[in-house]
Amino acid sequence: MNALTALPAVTFIWPDLLWGLLAVPLLVLLYVWLLRRRKKTTLRYANLGLVKEAMGKGLAWRRHLPPALLLAALSALLIAAGRPTAVISLPSQQETIILAMDVSGSMRATDVLPDRITAAKEAAKAFVADLPRNVRIAVVQFAGTAAVVQAPTLSRDDVAAAIDRFQLQRGTAIGSGIVLSLATLLPDSGIDLSQITGQRAMPPAAGEKPKPDFVPVAPGSYASGAIILLTDGQRTTGPDPLEAAKMSADHGVRVYTVGVGTKDGETIGFEGWSMRVRLDEETLKNIANITRADYFYAGTAADLKKVYQGLSTRLIVEKKETEISALFAAAGALLVVLAAGLSVWWFGRVA
Repeated sequence: MNALTALPAVTFIWPDLLWGLLAVPLLVLLYVWLLRRRKKTTLRYANLGLVKEAMGKGLAWRRHLPPALLLAALSALLIAAGRPTAVISLPSQQETIILAMDVSGSMRATDVLPDRITAAKEAAKAFVADLPRNVRIAVVQFAGTAAVVQAPTLSRDDVAAAIDRFQLQRGTAIGSGIVLSLATLLPDSGIDLSQITGQRAMPPAAGEKPKPDFVPVAPGSYASGAIILLTDGQRTTGPDPLEAAKMSADHGVRVYTVGVGTKDGETIGFEGWSMRVRLDEETLKNIANITRADYFYAGTAADLKKVYQGLSTRLIVEKKETEISALFAAAGALLVVLAAGLSVWWFGRVA
């Protein structure tokens, strides 16, 4: 990849204003015409030798540099007027990350060494350690039900301890994990948890104002947090994961999904029962697509570590389409000041 392909593509919000750039070559022609006219006048009324001596050898370029800088400044300001935008990398504004991790019985499978749950724990703890210290982290575990095992905190030790306390259980309620993670991330949004807890939502207390009707926002528009969902199986109970993903999308929250385990699956046995565990990649991809996030597959422990490393980078630095007209305006202003300064320094005047 060469340097040109590495440059970000620039688009314009007001492209019609770029027609003003046509004035730049016209100004160049006008400048050349004025120079020739002035030269003829000078030769008519002055001695050529005296003129050359006054100018000095090799210093004629000084006459042209300030006007050239002014033309470059005008070009930069005209480009700024067109309001250019580009997709550039910026520090992420995400302040809270919810780790939603599958603790169903299938996580004891050994196709990911030493086993899925151990590999997931180690990779998650390494991921947490690499996040900026100002990012709060919460941990939600889900199997047949979902539970918050660590509320949002800045303490990495508390998060690591919560991950180490995971106990494998039966069932896989992926939808419950998403809904509870969303409610943990947005505690004041009034998300209905009755599908998870089995308890009906309480009516407003006497004198309490009812909450306004929820208005969906653009998917992926919430910039202060995200959910990372790790699972190795298929939903066996709980709300529909795609409906839960739609709820998250309506709140603008991205759900990054991580599928762990071999794609062919494995038959595992425990306490007299056996089951075939298979990764439902299609559902995980759909969850990520609905919420404008990404799906990652981790077939080995090494893959899982790489996935979390990539997520860490993605959550710290993200690419956004950003208006960069201020950069062109600043460049134009700097060129104007430079042109004026050189003109005063060399000729004792601005013009």
